[in-house]
Amino acid sequence: MSDSNLGTGSRIEHPKFGKGVVVDVDMEFYTVWFKDGNSTRGIARDNEGLTVLEKTAADAVPITLEHVKRAIAEVIEEKSDLQEIVPLGNKWINGTLVFKPLDSGLQGKEIPIEVFFHKIVMLRDRLRVLEQNINAHKVLTDEEKIDLQQYITRIYGSLTTFNVLFKNTDEQFRGTGGDK
Repeated sequence: MSDSNLGTGSRIEHPKFGKGVVVDVDMEFYTVWFKDGNSTRGIARDNEGLTVLEKTAADAVPITLEHVKRAIAEVIEEKSDLQEIVPLGNKWINGTLVFKPLDSGLQGKEIPIEVFFHKIVMLRDRLRVLEQNINAHKVLTDEEKIDLQQYITRIYGSLTTFNVLFKNTDEQFRGTGGDK
């Protein structure tokens, strides 16, 4: 069958089940009532054995799996905290962050700077998502949104210490003195 976009009420003929009427349509199947047997069957929309006897226009364009995948990818990109790739300053590549306690009897900790930097970037990205959620919130008043934004700006200001790790200055944290 060359036309896989039939609407409810379309008349078809199936090589095995005979003549029928499309009574429901979903993404992958037509539900067809067949006169012979007085029953309904699910028939794949792309079934090559169907002959269209009378076509009724589809009420709506069917949503394909590709449409769903594309929509999900857009939502994930827009709403998630998946981060962009942010370059670490060249002088820190393959470096190590060392935590050394004052008490020499306690064990220190060493962390690759790339791991620490990745966590800092994740924190920044999650703050950005939080900002978007606050701005889009349907219940918060404008005054409440501004108050919350001021807290976030102060958090950015507290994190400016880590700006030394960023290769590009436009990726860095900005507090009240910046345009973030």
